[in-house]
Amino acid sequence: MRRDTFLKSMMALAAAGALPLSAQAATAMKMMLPANPGGGWDTTGRAVGKALIDAGVASTVTYDNKGGAAGAIGLAQFVNGSKGDPNALMVMGAVMLGGIITGKPPVNLSQATPLARLTSEYNVFVLPANSPYKSMAEVVAQLKKDPGSIKWGGGSRGSTEHIAAAMIARAVGVDPAKINYVAFRGGGEAISAILGGNVTIGGSGYSEFAEYITTGKMKPVGVTSDERLKGIDVPTLKEQGIDVSIGNWRGIYGAPGISKAQRDELIAKLDKALKSKSWAESMEKNGWTPAWLAGDAFATFVDKEFASLRDTMTRSGMV
Repeated sequence: MRRDTFLKSMMALAAAGALPLSAQAATAMKMMLPANPGGGWDTTGRAVGKALIDAGVASTVTYDNKGGAAGAIGLAQFVNGSKGDPNALMVMGAVMLGGIITGKPPVNLSQATPLARLTSEYNVFVLPANSPYKSMAEVVAQLKKDPGSIKWGGGSRGSTEHIAAAMIARAVGVDPAKINYVAFRGGGEAISAILGGNVTIGGSGYSEFAEYITTGKMKPVGVTSDERLKGIDVPTLKEQGIDVSIGNWRGIYGAPGISKAQRDELIAKLDKALKSKSWAESMEKNGWTPAWLAGDAFATFVDKEFASLRDTMTRSGMV
């Protein structure tokens, strides 16, 4: 085969996504972060982007923060603006499912392409360092007296911490519809509100609060796991007589309308990235638990999670 014919054939195969990962040049990729800077999705997306570059499967990664409505605003931009783009990615997770259930946005997650679940994490509830309350028991006691006097701070309406707050109220005999939940567009805003004492109690993934807990600026009073988290001396809600357990997870979606070959290529790139030293360092730094699940299995998981969250939120009076 003549050299020019061979090169043209290779270029055609690469364009069609038919070459193996090792034979394709690293590409410029785009990452939709459907939240404001400073939160879990922002941290996760940038860690994935760094890992993609370090693993040699992306030449560059550009980021677009678009917060609001539990990720629905970013989702809409992603769905409408990246159709058929094999190099576009979006961070998402359980929070987005909750936001879709409560907000009923005009776009649907099913319009995009499920790629992989990356991590799982449980929520921790914290008090500001100067809080008049010293424990979850004291917060619950006041919640029973006057539900509106306890201001719960966290992510968008329908986030896992919002659901957890409603579940706590229900578990201790308080009408979940009466909780005073203050939703923030991003983790940075929630952290500022907690540190400033503008909310009574805040909730999020442990990694988002870790540095403030370590420095004593926040006091952790309960985690939403079934058992205590390894290396973290914080009691579970169940230990404290509150029968509530709920987890969080984060994943990656691809653009609408990409082919199965393009989907599989993106999954292969993510798989390679998650085996990089960069990703291992991010996992350790943020206290994330690996939860890899890809392709059709991930799509099935999301469908089941959506149904389970809807049931939980309905029983807790949120929808």
